[in-house]
Amino acid sequence: MSQPVVAVILGAGLGVRYGGSVSKPALKITGHALMNMSIEAMAAGGCTHAVVVVNDKVARELSLAKAALPIPVIQTHGGVSRQESAHNGLRAIRADRELSRAEVVLIHDAVRPMVPAHVVEDIIGAVRGGAHAVAPVIDVVDSIRVLDRQGGSRPVDRSTLRAVQTPQGFPLEVIWAAHERMAAAGEQFTDDVSCAELAGHEVVLVPGSRMSMKVTEPTDMTIAEALWKARATLGHHSGRRVLRHMPGGQYLESQLAGMEREAAERGREAAERERESRISGGRPTEA
Repeated sequence: MSQPVVAVILGAGLGVRYGGSVSKPALKITGHALMNMSIEAMAAGGCTHAVVVVNDKVARELSLAKAALPIPVIQTHGGVSRQESAHNGLRAIRADRELSRAEVVLIHDAVRPMVPAHVVEDIIGAVRGGAHAVAPVIDVVDSIRVLDRQGGSRPVDRSTLRAVQTPQGFPLEVIWAAHERMAAAGEQFTDDVSCAELAGHEVVLVPGSRMSMKVTEPTDMTIAEALWKARATLGHHSGRRVLRHMPGGQYLESQLAGMEREAAERGREAAERERESRISGGRPTEA
């Protein structure tokens, strides 16, 4: 029997920056809740199970027990911080007879509902290949300045910076031990690879995707919905022309262009692997 690959999906935050009466994980794009979309994205990338970490309000709004989902889902309660919620999700995995055998654990934010399957696959593959902490990253495109205590600022070389996304992947026992150790020490961190790094593990970076945007404010939801709908027209010029006449259309068109570049690059890589396979008579080529 193969070992499970489990996604811990965090959706217990209060969503203070977003506002509104509906919790962010329960917000819908074309009729689909962000949490449900995140579960589906994890399943599409190779996760076999999900542990959903929510508070009571989100649980009531989602009614996951009634939802048609592609993989089995366990629901557990969140904590007072993201860090505590992730720890609770890992605790739920270890308490389950089947999930405690997990080969790989991914920790993901429910409000990143559009992460492409290939990103999830790459993270799982990196952990299976021996990495102890894996995070997807994208280039920083804005100019960045660091503020000083006197109210001044200085520029930062953005070529050395990367924006870190989720899901982040780990062997189960590595991230569980890291969370246990950091909780006992009272250490605080903003993501789970930082927790593993503080516990002494090297962080491996893999390419992320601009599609994996985080819904933090109402404008993010507008952009996410437009991108989701526009995926159906990816590569069709008519769809691109429509975007140009939408509010914020130039930004959306640039996002689609980035998606197209990612897809083209992956297509070239696949074609090269196929070519090498034919040359070698179907035998895997050495790296």
